[in-house]
Amino acid sequence: MKLANRIKELRESQGLLQRQLSAQLEIDTPMFSKIERGERRAKREQVLKIAEILNENKDVLLSLWLTDQLLDVVNGEEQALQALKMAEKDIKANKK
Repeated sequence: MKLANRIKELRESQGLLQRQLSAQLEIDTPMFSKIERGERRAKREQVLKIAEILNENKDVLLSLWLTDQLLDVVNGEEQALQALKMAEKDIKANKK
């Protein structure tokens, strides 16, 4: 829900209505509402478009989007932190 909260915060701070943002994303308002409430996961392309529309750094929104996905996968798993640390090592090794 990190991404959902940030989208709502940005949208409201700019005085935009959900229907205005959903129109620019070319999706219906109920679908956008679900994204903003964290009930539906936005697609990567939608996250990039939202960043553009709301003048937010795309890397920030993509990081929040990925964080939400990771949390969905590891939530309730006892070995979550250990698994994330192992994944971090692999990610760093693959960057080299």
